[in-house]
Amino acid sequence: MYLSINGEYETQKIIEKSRFITTSKHICGEKEAKDFIADIKRRFPDATHNCYAYLADNLGNFPRFSDDGEPSGTAGMPILDVIKNKKLFETAVVVTRYFGGIKLGAGGLVRAYSGAASENLETAEKVIYEICSQSEYSVDYSAVDAVIRYCAENRASVIDTKYGDGVDFIIAIKKTEEENFNNGLTNKLNGKIAIKKCSEYFFPFKI
Repeated sequence: MYLSINGEYETQKIIEKSRFITTSKHICGEKEAKDFIADIKRRFPDATHNCYAYLADNLGNFPRFSDDGEPSGTAGMPILDVIKNKKLFETAVVVTRYFGGIKLGAGGLVRAYSGAASENLETAEKVIYEICSQSEYSVDYSAVDAVIRYCAENRASVIDTKYGDGVDFIIAIKKTEEENFNNGLTNKLNGKIAIKKCSEYFFPFKI
């Protein structure tokens, strides 16, 4: 189980006439992180600096950061510290700066970059990645509404629905809740359901 952000978020602020644009994104692996950083540099090709940091996996391995021309230790590492302090994984943050003519000094830069990253991640939607169990639930057409309601009541995610002689729901539920979910749905439908386990994997559940 680990915490990350959901999707991509952009925030902006002005500090001593310099414009700071912070973009964060959920990433899976170093390739996605590098592609994201390259995309930000293409979006803001005339920026003075594009400083970044990321944790590319769900264990905290492969931490990377860059000051991108700012004085050493004033940008990339402060951004990385914010990601770590918020206990986020698989998260990349780029803080883009357009210099406004007023120098901030080393301490001012650290506060600016860490503050920009912190404000952005504070507003980003968080998700908890937990091991989920995905199964196929086969029911009659008469049970469709009951299954949908039951999933909504129990925070289960309907991944796919297939229609044929009956209806097959592909449903993801937290592994820790799988047994109770299956027993409850089976009882609700008076046993008129077939359940086939498909797979287990990490899934982002909204907090």
